[in-house]
Amino acid sequence: MEIRNQTEFLLLGLTEDPTLQPLIFSLFLSMYLVTILGNLLIILAVSSDSHLHTPMYFFLCSLSLNDICFITSTIPKMLLNIQTQDQSITYTGCLSQVCFVIIFAVLENFLLAVMAYDRYVAICHPLSYTTIMNLCLCILLVLTSLSISTVDALFDTLMILRLSFCTALEIPNFFCELPQIIKLACSDTLIDNILIYVETCIFAGLPLSGIIFSYIHIVSSILRIPSSEGKHKAFSTCGSHLSVVSLFYGTAFGVYINSAVTDSPGKTAVASVMYTVVPPMLNPFIYSLRNRDMKEAVRKLISRIASLL
Repeated sequence: MEIRNQTEFLLLGLTEDPTLQPLIFSLFLSMYLVTILGNLLIILAVSSDSHLHTPMYFFLCSLSLNDICFITSTIPKMLLNIQTQDQSITYTGCLSQVCFVIIFAVLENFLLAVMAYDRYVAICHPLSYTTIMNLCLCILLVLTSLSISTVDALFDTLMILRLSFCTALEIPNFFCELPQIIKLACSDTLIDNILIYVETCIFAGLPLSGIIFSYIHIVSSILRIPSSEGKHKAFSTCGSHLSVVSLFYGTAFGVYINSAVTDSPGKTAVASVMYTVVPPMLNPFIYSLRNRDMKEAVRKLISRIASLL
């Protein structure tokens, strides 16, 4: 029997063992709160310190805001399902979740690429940095990235709308993920799967290529710096970004490889946690611990908040 549009999906989550549900709820609630507080702290620290009103930290705030939205598109629904012991999600809710996850995942790719371009201009063209990376260009880069991400997400949502679904609508994950939705379809999905691979190559491959291209030129410029102190200072401005890039793409490729070599639903769900939850949670710590200016701004902000309490 085929069902169109007016139906519900079941999110099976990480495990069906009822004894583990309280532990999972506590763990993911803690991770969600840490992510929200950590990224909000980054945004507030940058906003409150005039010395950090530069393109680099403007993009960092954009990344932090995106991380908050990214994790909020999945975790609250998971926590609600565990709390109510109800695994269902409506067809409309599932489509909305797919759409928002794609928007923020693709936007993360583009923001990381934009941040790499910012470091490229700062290190390879330092004298022209303020002219090139003006406020208008920074805003345009972020808005263009958001527009491309939104168009891609809407296209994928329309792609799901044309599919018919069977009665077994169980998603072996804690959120509605596009490949898992397509697997449930009764209709032919060959074109859909081809489009997913093409989109992945474009919207993940192009930003990654841009990041690699930028860092090839960055490393080349740094190696030409005569003093070791100058080299260390230049590398230190890129260290946090490189760590975030490695974390995001490392976990994303790990999920891709895992889904290609295993059919275990449990392993697929756990792997999805690695790229939807872990990077947004760790990004604030990476930038706070590896960046001296950021550490100082966070310290001042915390002191200011403590003095008001």
